[in-house]
Amino acid sequence: MSKVKPYWLLGLIGILAVMLVPIIVFWPKSARALDDPWAAVPKHPVHVPHNDIIAARFKEVDPATVTGPDITRACLECHPKAAEDVMMTSHWTWQGPEVEIPWRNGEKVAIGKFNQINNFCISAAGNQRSCTSCHIGYNWTEDNYGANLNDPANVDCLVCHAQSGYAKGKYGNPKDGTNLIAAAQSVGAPTRLQCGKCHFNGGGGNGVKHGDLDESLYYPSESQDVHMGRNNFVCTDCHVTTNHQIKGRLVADNLVIDPAEQVSCTQCHNANPHEDERIGLHMDSVACQTCHIPAFATEDPTKVSWDWSTSGQDLGDDHYKYLKIKGSFVYQKNVQPTYLWFNGSLAYRYLIGDVIDPSQPTYINKPAGSIEDPQAKIFPFKLHVGKQPYDTGFNYLLAPITAGPDGYWTTFDWDRAFRLAEERIGLPYSGSYGFTETWMYWPITHMVQPKENALRCNDCHGENGRMDWQALGYPGDPMQWGGRK
Repeated sequence: MSKVKPYWLLGLIGILAVMLVPIIVFWPKSARALDDPWAAVPKHPVHVPHNDIIAARFKEVDPATVTGPDITRACLECHPKAAEDVMMTSHWTWQGPEVEIPWRNGEKVAIGKFNQINNFCISAAGNQRSCTSCHIGYNWTEDNYGANLNDPANVDCLVCHAQSGYAKGKYGNPKDGTNLIAAAQSVGAPTRLQCGKCHFNGGGGNGVKHGDLDESLYYPSESQDVHMGRNNFVCTDCHVTTNHQIKGRLVADNLVIDPAEQVSCTQCHNANPHEDERIGLHMDSVACQTCHIPAFATEDPTKVSWDWSTSGQDLGDDHYKYLKIKGSFVYQKNVQPTYLWFNGSLAYRYLIGDVIDPSQPTYINKPAGSIEDPQAKIFPFKLHVGKQPYDTGFNYLLAPITAGPDGYWTTFDWDRAFRLAEERIGLPYSGSYGFTETWMYWPITHMVQPKENALRCNDCHGENGRMDWQALGYPGDPMQWGGRK
């Protein structure tokens, strides 16, 4: 008796092939890319050397007579839309789109450096002489904030693209003595060296502002940052850029952030890449950064406290403890983050003229989110505590003029610095001032450590866990009773 041939099995295989092949072929590329993180990392095209191009353009020109705008005009001959694109970015305008301000009766305001205060160097408005050394524009003045912003020739191409020999000076202009022709000959795609000049030194020095951005990231080890160290990522690998629009908005300076404009881990990784189901259960409530950045300022210390009230004394300058022009500081290394619920936007951002209660800390910014917010996750932050001047008559924070020959850093006269601000930025001054405590939060997203260093259960749960569960809205450790409300 002969065996029955399994034709049914061949038929089943055929049916499955018909069903699966179209799925595999036409599966969205973005979904496939998420399964392979490297598939989403931008490719780095070979950059055209500009040495001969620039040499020919300035062949008959004395380098000592060349200005920044001269270089920009030369760039625009081959890249005619570049300045137009740049001038539409927040890197150029230093402000976000108009938003309704709830605490100002719904008034619509575009929040930017001209109308906000921080608790580092306090205010860019009126201090253009120094603050614009990190702006991508030339020819600033103190008389008219941003009056130069309408001239394409004032776009500084070199600050992001010159690979060597370039530095900024006063009013956003090139530092005196810079050979701009040589700098232009070195241009290429931005690297950590170009981005870091400003972003690693925000707030007045290395590591001052962010905590997860400092000069150690020029050449980091993989244990410090797995993306930049092990894989040698440049900033634009994550901060993907199209027509000079750089993905990623600074939540410390804006109020409402469109998630589509932000950098996220899921640009490259699965939303839940963990095989362990216990970890997967955390993904709705815990941000990736919370576990994968157990500490920041791991190499260079970051400033966590700044007291302006002690400035002006001849106590001997020490970069990490005291400077006469700025007051007293506290720097720390290997800082454990502060954890808050965060949905990607802010609940509040202090604007010039907002009334305060000086008997309690004033929030410079306050991350939005709560345990009841389905869009919020527990997120790591750096908390910077300031002690800065306020008007005791009007009860609002003051924005002193610090830079320049008449500024506080020269005269050490607070009263004069506030009256000068009244002239330049129009903030009325009652004639009396004091100092008050302020809090400012910075989201921690860099210095992602190798997965072997990620937080374990006991780091958050248990008797010595790092989470303040009650502050986060839980009655206690959720491992003890259940989980999110």
